Amino acid sequence: MEFLKPGLNDILDIFIVAFIFYQILKLFRGTRATYMLWGILVIVFFALLAQFLNMEALKWLISAVETIALIALIVVFQPEIRKALMELGKNPRIRAFFFKEEAFRQVPVDEIVKAVFDLREHGLGAIVVIERAVGLRDYVEDAGVEIDAKVSAPLIMAIFTPPGPLHDGALIVRGERIIGAGVVLPLSDNPELDPSFGTRHRAALGITELSDALAIVVSEERKSVRVAYQGSFTPPHTRDSLRKFLNEMLRGEEGA
Repeated sequence: MEFLKPGLNDILDIFIVAFIFYQILKLFRGTRATYMLWGILVIVFFALLAQFLNMEALKWLISAVETIALIALIVVFQPEIRKALMELGKNPRIRAFFFKEEAFRQVPVDEIVKAVFDLREHGLGAIVVIERAVGLRDYVEDAGVEIDAKVSAPLIMAIFTPPGPLHDGALIVRGERIIGAGVVLPLSDNPELDPSFGTRHRAALGITELSDALAIVVSEERKSVRVAYQGSFTPPHTRDSLRKFLNEMLRGEEGA
């Protein structure tokens, strides 16, 4: 009955496993992967039961499919695995331990605020993504047009004014520079998102689920300006509230 007398290592082991499962459930909450995860937990339960009760047939069945199942899980959960690794990598404590942070690049908030509200007043839609710690150049190189230009309200207006070839994609800002336009962003598959939100909102939400970026969405239908951040939207902004929000978020990065 020694196994009924857990030591300090056993308690720590249980605590770490419980914490890992809690973080996995948090990561998958609100996604279609939630139900698949519960299905996997049921299979794990039966695997442990078979081991504990020494059920040879069930153990053989599980061992026969475990390698294929592992590969299938990696394929099915690729977006969630990528998200988890990015969440881990952008943790400020981990970055501080392994990397020396680059100097903060000042974002011209006033120019961006002026541009998005001018777009709204002209009935035009837009996504302006502000890069933070997680680099976004891959998205520009994969599905966008590389640009190296100083951020300015007239330039942003020109990019998003139809029938320009780049007006349907996202614009990405790094510090004082625009690094890409016409960028195709990954769409969020969050089932809890308001169904009245269209592709533009899903794209803005998608990039913030995979990075720490701020994605400003100008909706021509709603005549509203919102910011997506960490997989959720702020309420509609006024000029002053958007300026305050961006300054607070970017100053927080500077002081990190």
